[in-house]
Amino acid sequence: MNFQNLLRRTRTRYLLSAAVAGAALVSAFLVPGRPTWSGLAVATARAASADKPAADQDKGKAADPLAADSVDLTEAQLRAFKIEPVAYRAFPIQDQAIGNIDFNEDMAVQVFTPYQGRIVALSAKVGDDVEKGQTLFTIDSADLLQAESTLISAAGVLRLTSRALARAKELYAANGIAQKDYDQATSDQQGAEAAYRAAFDSVRIFGKSTAEIEKVATTHVLDGILVVPSPVSGRITARSAAPGLFVQPGNAPAPYTVADISTMWMLANVPESDIARYRNGQSVTVSVWAYPGRSFEGKITTIGSTVDPNTRRVFLRSEIADPEHLLRSGMFAGFVIKTGETERSLAVPLDGIAREGDGTMTAWVTTDRKRFTRRTVKLGLQQDGYHQVLEGLHPGELIAYSGALFLSNALNGVDE
Repeated sequence: MNFQNLLRRTRTRYLLSAAVAGAALVSAFLVPGRPTWSGLAVATARAASADKPAADQDKGKAADPLAADSVDLTEAQLRAFKIEPVAYRAFPIQDQAIGNIDFNEDMAVQVFTPYQGRIVALSAKVGDDVEKGQTLFTIDSADLLQAESTLISAAGVLRLTSRALARAKELYAANGIAQKDYDQATSDQQGAEAAYRAAFDSVRIFGKSTAEIEKVATTHVLDGILVVPSPVSGRITARSAAPGLFVQPGNAPAPYTVADISTMWMLANVPESDIARYRNGQSVTVSVWAYPGRSFEGKITTIGSTVDPNTRRVFLRSEIADPEHLLRSGMFAGFVIKTGETERSLAVPLDGIAREGDGTMTAWVTTDRKRFTRRTVKLGLQQDGYHQVLEGLHPGELIAYSGALFLSNALNGVDE
């Protein structure tokens, strides 16, 4: 067999093998039950068309407004809700701020000793209520001793000159002395009387009574204990005095500070943007945590003339009446100032409003007291446990006055 015949046989064998393989592949796709390319395309199209309505349905549901959302409650569930008609309520136009209570510094007095000396005894402590003239502390005063010594000396001279004048009168009446001698005795007695009166008043400055001064002058017994009384009625708010402490007039700190607490100060810092609504004499209502449900009345007395560059706030001070002496300096307090006329608006209790996840505020409205429909509302002021409703509700509509959050969670499938 030559080379040409061998090449021809090999080529024929390869062509037969390729034909058999191709036929087998075609038959495989034509066997019943096996997918064809066209069948796969149809199945994919059907799956796409089946998914498309579901997506469109989800899209339509997301676009539904909140007003279309409703919840049906059973009789047992309804007993847990309070259903009331929407009504009008007065909302005063007022501003609120936070501050603290302080003593009325205009009515506070720092009590210093009028003369230097060493403290002997203390008669009052911080927090005590004292009356005007009540003893606060006593000191051993060298100045008082000097004044009493001068008084005793002046009293002795006065007695001597008075006796000399009496003798001069007798002698002058009997022509026993000359006119000039009588005049000299009269002058000496008058000078001694003036010196005694000055010494008497010098001791009186130390707070001694007339009886006490006369006792010193007649008995010649010195009493160097200086009594320092309270100049006003009020409460002891500070004390730096201690037994044995040497004190001088005007040297800080003052041994005692007494404040009239019939009025207190309310100190606050208000936003710069609100300052145009405030004025001196405006009524203020103050509340403190120590007395919940109780309020104290007062008025604005001082509005700061500068704005804090860091906080952009202005200092505000109010004088608050406290006849029962209940307020304490440093108490945390809030105050309300009426800055406009009262408005009448629809109102809903705080727990009758629910905040949705997107920040929308909603209320639940019912017509048959069984089915509740969620309604978007626009709110305004919040006072005394009520929201002011600006939009979304109408007078007389029945709403769930409580449990709005429960209804929203029930609709959204959130477990309580």
